[in-house]
Amino acid sequence: MTGIDIDKILELAPSPAYVVDLGRLRHNLAILDSVQRRSGAKILMALKAFAMWSVFPLIRETLHGVCASSPWEARLGREEFGREVHSFAAAFKEEDVRELLAISNHLVFNSFAQLERFRPLWEQSRGRVSVGLRVNPEHSEGHTAIYDPCAPKSRLGIRRSEFALRLRSGDERGPLSGVEGLHFHTLCEQLFEPLERTAAVFEESFGRFLPQMRWLNLGGGHHISREGYDIDALVELIKYFKGKYGLDVYLEPGEAIAIGTGILVGEVLDVVENQMEIAILDVSATCHMPDVLEMPYRPGIAGGFDPGEKEHTYRLAGPSCLAGDVIGDWSFERPLQPGDRLAFEDMAHYTMVKTTTFNGIQHPHICTFEPETGELKVVRSFSYEDFKGRLS
Repeated sequence: MTGIDIDKILELAPSPAYVVDLGRLRHNLAILDSVQRRSGAKILMALKAFAMWSVFPLIRETLHGVCASSPWEARLGREEFGREVHSFAAAFKEEDVRELLAISNHLVFNSFAQLERFRPLWEQSRGRVSVGLRVNPEHSEGHTAIYDPCAPKSRLGIRRSEFALRLRSGDERGPLSGVEGLHFHTLCEQLFEPLERTAAVFEESFGRFLPQMRWLNLGGGHHISREGYDIDALVELIKYFKGKYGLDVYLEPGEAIAIGTGILVGEVLDVVENQMEIAILDVSATCHMPDVLEMPYRPGIAGGFDPGEKEHTYRLAGPSCLAGDVIGDWSFERPLQPGDRLAFEDMAHYTMVKTTTFNGIQHPHICTFEPETGELKVVRSFSYEDFKGRLS
């Protein structure tokens, strides 16, 4: 993992542990800051991807706020980040809306029905809370259906045909009365070109409504800080929408903040044999890196290679009772033994936010590493009481 002193971290960190390198975090924030300064966009952090609030003081020096998918996320953003809070969910309860109106700057609805159902509530907050609608451009760029908001029969976003029905209905208030912004989110871990294509389709379908809007939110899934991202083109796209329609433009990436910043430290507990050698670790796919099973994907390991590439090939698996708690197969230059440490790479985003305590398995410590001083800090450790406290 470029720029991270993995050997030093493996020497200092407890196991299991998530460790976020503050130098790499600052590197990503510098890239995002350059996009903001050059384009005039406002970038928010998606808490659904990365919610390690102990580093919020560093992140809020650069980013304008957070986007939240629930009242609890919004409250975390308000209490610990302290800048703008933008909230969206596929559907809200009345108590959700009341709570979110008290702590959000933007509130985005997923349907005209919810917009109208809660109009008496949000109209009382006009001038303090800006209301928007999430739209579905019906243009898929996703490679995995479970992560594609534009997949057929998606529940996310309002289609253009629904706008047309509202316009034909003759509602004297107009279908967008009080609505100040449009939001679309269609990407997942992608470079600029999918956004460029999606933005063109969005403008063709929904551009007629933009002159009456105050803001446009381009959503998340932008891997802006990843090598190969066309930042110049992103800047020009943002400037285009700002210039043509006089809008504030928001982006809300989660991964772009945390890409390449963190590792998950694990330890070999045992090696068993069943048609191949299987190393059982103190980290679990289902508990600690669920996207390995859901996406699915095979994470990188420092010093790990493709199966058969080096002399010693292993299947790495977790300690839980789930038969499929398998992380993947790798080869190594030397045999693995109990007590050996491994570093799974790029384990900051969509890990800590999705962990479980299934089987009562030890939750990883949460740590930071400061490369300028070589200090590893254990920010949070978990105990039996944390496990017990989630049950009753």
